[in-house]
Amino acid sequence: MSSGSQSPLPAEVSSVSTTSTPKTERDLVDSDGTLSCEEERLWLELSRKKRRTLEMFEGKEKCSSNFCHEVGQPSSDEEKLEQMTSACKTILKCIGEDPNREGLIKTPERWAKALLFMTSGYSLSAEKVLNNAVFTEDSHKEIVVVKNINIHSMCEHHMLPFTGRIHVGYIPNGKIIGLSKIARIAEVYARRLQVQERLTRQIVDAIVEALQPLGVGVVIESSHFCMVMRGVQQVGAKTVTSCVRGCFESNQKTRAEFFNIINGRRD
Repeated sequence: MSSGSQSPLPAEVSSVSTTSTPKTERDLVDSDGTLSCEEERLWLELSRKKRRTLEMFEGKEKCSSNFCHEVGQPSSDEEKLEQMTSACKTILKCIGEDPNREGLIKTPERWAKALLFMTSGYSLSAEKVLNNAVFTEDSHKEIVVVKNINIHSMCEHHMLPFTGRIHVGYIPNGKIIGLSKIARIAEVYARRLQVQERLTRQIVDAIVEALQPLGVGVVIESSHFCMVMRGVQQVGAKTVTSCVRGCFESNQKTRAEFFNIINGRRD
């Protein structure tokens, strides 16, 4: 076959002029194992592109990146509000309502703003809300418990709310945290689409990362509107989840003391 009938090189290697240069990562793997400088450069470039593609599909890219624009995700609050308002109008029409009637004309925008607030945890992190409110304290070695932290989150299965209380306890290991920051950490993860089991674990993980305590435990008890307003319609049903680490997990007495405190008992 003449050189004029050869197919063009792929975009990844269009800058390589020689026809003997491998075109793909597999070509490089199938070579004799000796890489020229140009082949080594190509190998690194292909590997980098592969890693970036995987990161994109695993959701590790930020919404401000070009990837979000490629898949149509809004990058500003104004764009989010506009698209969500439009989507709500469509939903209202689908259920047989008129989004332009007096009682509903501002509802789509209100709903969009409310949902953005209820999912504002995506733009926050535990590290950010802590704001360096971690202090050295070597003398306290007993359990610190913050009870009855109110939470409001949204079930990711039906996008309906669940509300309840969180109880958090930890044993310091030379560091303590500002007490209000425990509630702030809970809020970071609660203001996302969630399942209660994951929410419990995420709060524990955040406290472990911030303090490296001797032990930590979190209990959440809540009522899920997806069980109240639909499905089994059980108004009084409560879901309780717990997660423990360190000595709360390994020492039965410490674990029992924590649960006794949050249940209002001290032996």
